[in-house]
Amino acid sequence: MFEGQPKGLWALAFANTGERFGYYTMLAVFILFLQANFGWSSGLAGTVYSSFLACVYFLPIIGGAAADRWGYSKMVTIGIFIMFVGYLLLSIPLGADIVAITAMVAALLLVSLGTGLFKGNLQVMVGDLYNDPKYSQKRDAGFSLFYMLINVGAMFAPTAAIGIMNWAQNSLGISEEDSYHFAFAVACLSLIVSILIYYTFKSSFAHVLTTDKKAAAKNAAEEDAMSPEETKERIVCLCLVFAVVIFFWMAFHQNGATLTYFARDFIATSASGIIAMEMDVTNLVACIIIIFALFAFFQNGGKGKIIPAVAILASLGYLTYNYMNVTDVEVSAPIFQQFNPCFVIALTPVSIGIFGWLAKKGKEPKAPVKIGLGMIVAAIAYILMTVATFDLPAPDATNPTHLADLNPNLLVGTYLILTFAELLLSPIGISFVTKVAPSQYKGVMMGLWFGATAVGNFLVAIPTMLWGNAHYVVWGTLTCICLVAALFIFSIIKKLNKVS
Repeated sequence: MFEGQPKGLWALAFANTGERFGYYTMLAVFILFLQANFGWSSGLAGTVYSSFLACVYFLPIIGGAAADRWGYSKMVTIGIFIMFVGYLLLSIPLGADIVAITAMVAALLLVSLGTGLFKGNLQVMVGDLYNDPKYSQKRDAGFSLFYMLINVGAMFAPTAAIGIMNWAQNSLGISEEDSYHFAFAVACLSLIVSILIYYTFKSSFAHVLTTDKKAAAKNAAEEDAMSPEETKERIVCLCLVFAVVIFFWMAFHQNGATLTYFARDFIATSASGIIAMEMDVTNLVACIIIIFALFAFFQNGGKGKIIPAVAILASLGYLTYNYMNVTDVEVSAPIFQQFNPCFVIALTPVSIGIFGWLAKKGKEPKAPVKIGLGMIVAAIAYILMTVATFDLPAPDATNPTHLADLNPNLLVGTYLILTFAELLLSPIGISFVTKVAPSQYKGVMMGLWFGATAVGNFLVAIPTMLWGNAHYVVWGTLTCICLVAALFIFSIIKKLNKVS
C-alpha cells in the first residue's frame, strides 16, 4: 500500500495534516460557540457555519487561478500566513457585541482566503507528482493515502478542542463562552508546524515547482495534440461531476451542523463499557494500529511478521487493560466528529486493498462509477437516521433542549456509513480532476472542484433551517437529495467513463 509512492507525497500530506488539525479543532466547536456566545438560533448559527464553509471551499477557485499565474508554492506560503492571522483574531475573546461579530466575520474571511490559497494548490502539487510515468498507475492510491494522512489531524481535533476548553474552564476559571477561543488558538500553533514541515522537506517535491523547459515543451505538444473538442468535452464532464459533488457535501457536512445538534439534544450524555472506550481517541488509535498491523502481517513473510505481531499484541493488551478499568465518561457533542477521520484512516487500506484486487482482475470500477456509488451509500446513512428517529419528539430550534438519551452508536454507525461514501467520492474525485483536466486549466479545475464543494457547504444551512420539524423531514430530505444525485450521475456514466 505504501510502497512505490513518490517521496514528495509524505511531505505534502503531513504539511496538510498540520493545517487540517487546526482547522478541525476550530470547526469541531464552532457552531456550538455561535449559539453559546451570541445566543443565536439553530438556523442563524447554521447559516453562518455553512457560509464560512462555502467561503473556505469557494476561494480555491481564486487560489488556483493565482497559482496558475504566480506559482503554487508561493500561494501555499501566503495562504498559511493569512490563515494564521485569521485564527489569531478569532482566538481573542471580544464578547458578543457588534465589534465581536465584526471581528469574527473578518477572521473567518481571512481563514477562508488563506485556505483558498493553500488547500487546492497543495493538492495540485500532489497530482503533479504522478505525472511521472513510473507513478501514474499509483495516482488513485496516492490520493487515498494523502486523504488518509490529512485525516490524522482531523481525528485528534475534537479531543484537543474539548480538552483545552475543559482546561481553560477548570484551571483558569474561564467561562464557557470564552473557553472556545482557546480551541481556536490551537489552529495558530498547528499552522506553525505545517509550514515547518513544508519547508523542511521541500526538496522531496521541488521538481513539481520548477519550470522544466523540456517538460513544458512536452505539455505544450500534448495540448496541441488535444483538439478543442476534446478539451471542451473534458471540461464539460468535470462540470457534470462537480454538480453531483455539490449535493454530496451538502449531506456530508451535516456532521458539524444538524448531526451535532442531534448529538447535543438526543444522544446520552454519559457512557460506560465499550461505548465509553469509543469516546477515547487513544483506543481508536489502538484499533487503527491493529488494522494496519494485520495488513503488514499477512503481506510480509518470515521476520517481517515479527513487528506487526508485536504491534497487534501490544494494542490488544492496551485495549484489554482500558476495558478492565473503564469508568463512566461524559459524552460531549463535538466528540462525535472524531469518528469520521478515524474511519477514513482505518478504512483506507481496506479500500485500497479491495480496489487493488479488482484492478488485478480488470474489474475495478472507473472513478465516475465510484462517485455514483458514494452517493448511494450516503443515502443509506440518512435512511438509517430517518428510521431510527421516526418516533422521537421534534427538537426546539430556538432554545436547545436535551430531549432523549439515545445510544451513541447510532451516530457512530451513521458516521461509519458516511465515511464509506466519502472514500468512494472525495479522494477519487480529486484524483479524477487531476487526471482529466487539460493541463493549462488544472489550477482552475481544481478550484472549481472546491467551488462545487463550496456551494454544497452553503446548502448545509437548509437542513439547519428545517431543524425543529419532525426528524423524518430533515433526514428524509437528505436521503432524497443523495438518491437523485446518484440517479443523475449514472444516467451520464458512459459519457464520464469515456474521458476517465
